[in-house]
Amino acid sequence: MKCKITGKAVHPFMSFGKMPIANGFLNKDKFNNEFFYEMEVGFSEDLSLFQLNEHPKPKMMFNKNYPFFTGSSQQMKLHFKEYAEWIKKYSKNKIKNIIEIGSNDGTFLKNFDPKDFNVLGFEPSKNVSDKAIKNGINTVNEFFNKNTIINEKKFINNTDIICAANVICHVPDLNNLIQSVDSMLNSNGFFIFEEPYLGSMFEKVSYDQIYDEHIFIFSATSVSKIFSLFNMELIDALPQITHGGSMRYIIARKGKYKVSSNVLKILGNEKLKNLDNISSCEKFKKNCEFSKKKTRESLEEFKTNNCKIAGYAATSKSTTILNYCKINNKIIDYICDTTPEKIGKFSPGTHIPIVDMNYFQKFLPDVAYLFAWNHKDEILKKEKNYKGKWFSHVAL
Repeated sequence: MKCKITGKAVHPFMSFGKMPIANGFLNKDKFNNEFFYEMEVGFSEDLSLFQLNEHPKPKMMFNKNYPFFTGSSQQMKLHFKEYAEWIKKYSKNKIKNIIEIGSNDGTFLKNFDPKDFNVLGFEPSKNVSDKAIKNGINTVNEFFNKNTIINEKKFINNTDIICAANVICHVPDLNNLIQSVDSMLNSNGFFIFEEPYLGSMFEKVSYDQIYDEHIFIFSATSVSKIFSLFNMELIDALPQITHGGSMRYIIARKGKYKVSSNVLKILGNEKLKNLDNISSCEKFKKNCEFSKKKTRESLEEFKTNNCKIAGYAATSKSTTILNYCKINNKIIDYICDTTPEKIGKFSPGTHIPIVDMNYFQKFLPDVAYLFAWNHKDEILKKEKNYKGKWFSHVAL
């Protein structure tokens, strides 16, 4: 295994076994030809970087049938509105040109009035980029890289802010991406992105953060080390509650701005928790194995007691849980979801039927496995009349 940034050897410390594409919900006639890869993880000591070894090619994951639309979640719509307002305040409204990497259906960019801002989204999944374009958001249906930015001359060396949310961890060639960011930003520009946070994942043992799209799980330490290779630096870091625990990173050219005390505080805390070295990974491995054992035992006990078990929300994360813990349709009867692109299909790898949310309301299960545990508050409020047991491998 080699580090995807430095090319140096990385020792893999854990495998979650054979995994399908996390968002690869499929019909029965595709079962026999389903794609699998070995989901092995390693840790680069040089960069303190947690990363996947093998992963599917990006176009296998981000294409014309991508099944997630940001605007489908009220929680995420609110978060992106707050994120946009924070950016305006942080930059003291001295910005004009904004690029979003992985702009999905334009939910974030629509918070910037076109009378005041020039926005540009890069979104490789055609179905969601089409929706953004239909909604009037300036969007390029491409990955963000050296080859695709050359046509956007208005933004080259003239972009005030490049931002992203839960996207940078998807990009296997970070060297290319960061060099592209460097080409687009003006001398005073900021690169601001949010990602699932390694510290939160280790603390919660939320190993379902690891799947094909999440090639990297960042810490402030790893982000600081990575960008120092490109004459940039981490000038601020702000914890977020999204995705079960994320971090917002603010990057600028080295020496351009004062580094916030937040950065020094977070880096110090990460060192205390060994997030800068592989010992924390070894502890995480043991915790994952224990969690898997307890999850299996709990579900099997429910079945022994003749409980009907359903999954709530056919998330990308659920693919890791189901396949790692070897949970199939003999244990979970169905998974309910609101996404039309998933309903009527089957879960990747384990082939549990995906049904409309109305099915959950009509045939209430004894136990509901909350796969979207990071949206717990929103879901429990919505399902306040459900009297069964909510279950998760993560403490609810």
